[in-house]
Amino acid sequence: MISRLDSVWTAPAPVGDRHEAALRGLRAVAWPLAVLLVFHRVFVLARAGHATDDFTTVWSAARRFVERVPVYSEIYEHVDPHYLYNPGATLLLSPLGLLPSVDAARPFFVLFNALCIIAALAWLTRLSGHSLSHPVFPAVLALAFLTEAVTNTLVFSNINGVLLLALVAFIALSMSEKNVAAGVVLGLAVVVKPMFAPLLVLPLMRLRWASVAAGIAVPVLLNLVAWPLTPGARDYIDVVVPYLGITRDYANSSLAGFAVYFGMPGWAHALLFVLAAAAVAVALLGLARWRISDEWLWLTVSSGVLIAGVCLLSSLGQAYYSMMLFPALFTVLHRASPMHTWPAWLGAVFCLSPLHFVLDDEPLLGRWLTTFLPTLGWAVFIVAVAAWVLSVQTNSAPIKEETRS
Repeated sequence: MISRLDSVWTAPAPVGDRHEAALRGLRAVAWPLAVLLVFHRVFVLARAGHATDDFTTVWSAARRFVERVPVYSEIYEHVDPHYLYNPGATLLLSPLGLLPSVDAARPFFVLFNALCIIAALAWLTRLSGHSLSHPVFPAVLALAFLTEAVTNTLVFSNINGVLLLALVAFIALSMSEKNVAAGVVLGLAVVVKPMFAPLLVLPLMRLRWASVAAGIAVPVLLNLVAWPLTPGARDYIDVVVPYLGITRDYANSSLAGFAVYFGMPGWAHALLFVLAAAAVAVALLGLARWRISDEWLWLTVSSGVLIAGVCLLSSLGQAYYSMMLFPALFTVLHRASPMHTWPAWLGAVFCLSPLHFVLDDEPLLGRWLTTFLPTLGWAVFIVAVAAWVLSVQTNSAPIKEETRS
């Protein structure tokens, strides 16, 4: 009787592999957190909406396209946000106009973007060498849906989720040497957001002419087809393109927006522009050393540098474009990466921080800090990558270069 009681109240210590136990524990924590955050962003925050509404202008333009009235009929001096998509992108987005109202269309658009983000993160998890049952997948889901980029993409009802999936598809197809398909996907992304056009330099570095040709041909052909089908297409050239050349001084995190907001002297803006462009060039050319031996590292980090460079150096950069840095961040799981250094992560945190800095007693300081923290983040990320490639070059490279047969 006593021995039986002892066996009830005492037992030997549990046994098992510590590594497997840690993975089970991480998985048990990460999945509930990921599910809760995805649900909260999609069905609570996005459903509530925000004063900033990127979707209504898109749906309205698509509706005008369907109803055969001039698409670019906004008053660009007053309306914000504006409809800025070219005729080719308008043709791609025109099915949205078949839905009867913006309230009917928005939930589907938000859900589709959320599913694209989840699919992109799942694909990146697999490309980085982990199964979807590994704790990495729910962990990155939770972290991604915490960021400003994902949250505001869904709340503002933007198309960035679709573009992230297109970027991941371009990387995966390039790694599989499906050159035409990679170029087509990149071309579709360029039609919707011309900020993706600099990524054409990546297949060019590998002399993959089919990718380059497809990436150029898709936007050109789509716009040629869409031009006669788009009511008032000429207004895109006469009204929208001149507007795109203007640097606005609100909700603009680019270096140009920073310069306009603070009244920076032209020489100072030009100097910072040249320094930032030089850092982009150093990072891009340095990473090109691994374009054959480590294509995953090269494609992901190079695409991140190019997108960050566009956001920083173009006339308009907005914080939620930082979502396109996600592929580069996945290289933290790689054997060697600039994401193994704290400055690169500092830049990423500045870009993706969900924090809001506006205080009642310091409204101006908080407002510009919230707007321009991504500006600093893009710059720090680019410089960190450039410094990493230079340090690797100096220290004889920790990455073993192997030429494919």
